[in-house]
Amino acid sequence: MSTLRTSRSARVGQYLALLAYLVFLAFPFLWLISTAFKPSPELGSLHPTWIPRDPTLANFRHAFDEQPLLQAAGNSLLAALSAALIAVLIATPMAYVMARHRGRLSTAATGWVVISQAFPFVLVIIPLFLVLKNLHLINSLFGLVMVYVVWSLPFALWMLVGYVRAVPAELEEAAAVDGAGRLRTLVSVTAPLLAPGIVATALFAFITAWNEFFFALVLLKTPEKQTLPVVLTHFLGAEGVADLGPLAAAAFLATIPSLVIFAIIQKRITGGMLAGAVKS
Repeated sequence: MSTLRTSRSARVGQYLALLAYLVFLAFPFLWLISTAFKPSPELGSLHPTWIPRDPTLANFRHAFDEQPLLQAAGNSLLAALSAALIAVLIATPMAYVMARHRGRLSTAATGWVVISQAFPFVLVIIPLFLVLKNLHLINSLFGLVMVYVVWSLPFALWMLVGYVRAVPAELEEAAAVDGAGRLRTLVSVTAPLLAPGIVATALFAFITAWNEFFFALVLLKTPEKQTLPVVLTHFLGAEGVADLGPLAAAAFLATIPSLVIFAIIQKRITGGMLAGAVKS
């Protein structure tokens, strides 16, 4: 009886801890939404409220009037989708080789993954700028995409190696015994089981590129090519005073694509896991 009570108390404690964590994560986003719909008098009030007393869409109109948000969002979407796709296409075969053929090359690649994540942005921006300048890729979305691919590739590779190792090699051996070639085995057996990992890796690469600010600020000069995180800084005045209402509205709109893509991909990840479990 005491064991049962202890188990229930532990479960209640876990749920309370999880609820507190969810509140902690949701608080900034909920406050952002509340700020986006507040009129100017409420934004300067000494007694802020969770729910706007007089909700308004004026902040959204001002945000679109003051800055080219749609163009910047298109640039960010193009850069993030391209970087995620290229990173996954490169990392998937590399991860398969590293997971299935362990040796010095695999050890060296793993060391490269660890070391590459230790370099801060500030340390690499000057040599990176010089390299892109010599390649005539400064102020180019293509150059920015290449930077995003290189920056996200190590972690994407590390993620996919773990997914490949989780796929039993016996499944590939059984397919080979049945007469399937290497390519057919990879396409028909391994790839469907790797689908959740590939999708999760692509989502990581997309969000990393979508939210990235420093490289885009340094490498893109003309306003027509700037990404959304850079354009959001234009709502700050010369003395660092923020135009809080339009900034909150623009930031709220900037979070929507990531949330929508994550909601869509999450279902596919779950479906892929279930399909993989049935096939195995």
